Amino acid sequence: MKKVVLAYSGGLDTSLAVKWLKEQGFEVVAYLADVGQGIDKKGLRVKAKKAGAKKVIIKDLKKEFVRDYIIPAIYANAVYEGKYYLATALSRPLIAKEVVRVAREENATFIAHGCTGKGNDQLRFELTFNLLGPELKVIAPLRQWPFKSREEEIDYCRKCNIPVEISKESPYSIDKNLWGISIECGILEDIKEAPPEDAYILTNSPDKAPSRPKMVEIEFKKGMPIKLDGKRLDGVSLINRLNEIGGECAIGRTDLIEDRAIGIKSREVYEAPAATILISAHKELESLTLDRETLQYKSLIEQKYAQLIYNGLFFTPLKEALDRFIDKTQEYVSGKIRLKLYKGNIQIISRESRDSLYSKKLATYSKEDTLNQKASEGFIKILGLPYKLTAKRRRGYKL
Repeated sequence: MKKVVLAYSGGLDTSLAVKWLKEQGFEVVAYLADVGQGIDKKGLRVKAKKAGAKKVIIKDLKKEFVRDYIIPAIYANAVYEGKYYLATALSRPLIAKEVVRVAREENATFIAHGCTGKGNDQLRFELTFNLLGPELKVIAPLRQWPFKSREEEIDYCRKCNIPVEISKESPYSIDKNLWGISIECGILEDIKEAPPEDAYILTNSPDKAPSRPKMVEIEFKKGMPIKLDGKRLDGVSLINRLNEIGGECAIGRTDLIEDRAIGIKSREVYEAPAATILISAHKELESLTLDRETLQYKSLIEQKYAQLIYNGLFFTPLKEALDRFIDKTQEYVSGKIRLKLYKGNIQIISRESRDSLYSKKLATYSKEDTLNQKASEGFIKILGLPYKLTAKRRRGYKL
């Protein structure tokens, strides 16, 4: 019998994919990656078996997810189209890499995912499969089976006694991990309607957030967050704690019309409290410790970096090259940033770094000023010379 390793989440699509693949004559190995989504391992194992999986493999990848995917994204201030902190996009290459590894261990010649033909995840999985396991054959059940809607999928699952948590009354498609949550489908597809409160999982609405602000201090070492309020925490614990604090203070909600990789626009709702806080603090520390040219050029690189992650190009040579540049920029990004969180807003309260390029003696307008202001006259003359010549040419002067 042909063997296939399926990237299994336990949601509607992958639960049905197990059943469908078995009906196509495959022996199904369901691989479930724990990237911080909060899973019931025993329940999902039973669910996959009930759907027809021959074998279920569950692995805790949270530490690797933080170390090799989230931390580089923090270094790069990776935010797609200014709003999306790439939680789902960052997890997909890790899961796909693991699926390839398991396929080789299980001597499977096929690998599969539960992504639709409209979304970005199909690219993130399949491009990673191509880069890391080019000898494996890819199956995408949702691009092949006859179901045309989530309602039809729900009906079929019920018919086959496959338990699903989703309902026709609340048909949200939710993807959750340590770095954030993405929410789509249902009423969210109507762009004239505001997201209802029942769509949100991690965050309070601003009107229900505490009436007193919350102060937090984040310490970084070479770009990496290492302490929260003076206490050293591992990456997983630090992010979990900031998700709790930020969610309570209504930080990290995004309602975005975004450009999908396949060319269509979609409406996505995201929650990413920890990501919003950490990248805000990291950018502030970079503004203090990076020189002007590096800071400005890095901002251009950051846009491309986020696009590569979004489009599923995590393991490409260009992404690797950009990582090397970005890693170099983090050499002096060390220090503490104190923030105030209040009803969906983040305010920078204080900045501290031994590697700061800020000099009060140069910036001050008091008697402590050490800048020779007379030097600015020559600087302006040299800087303005080409523009002066341009103005003369416009007026017909002979140069």
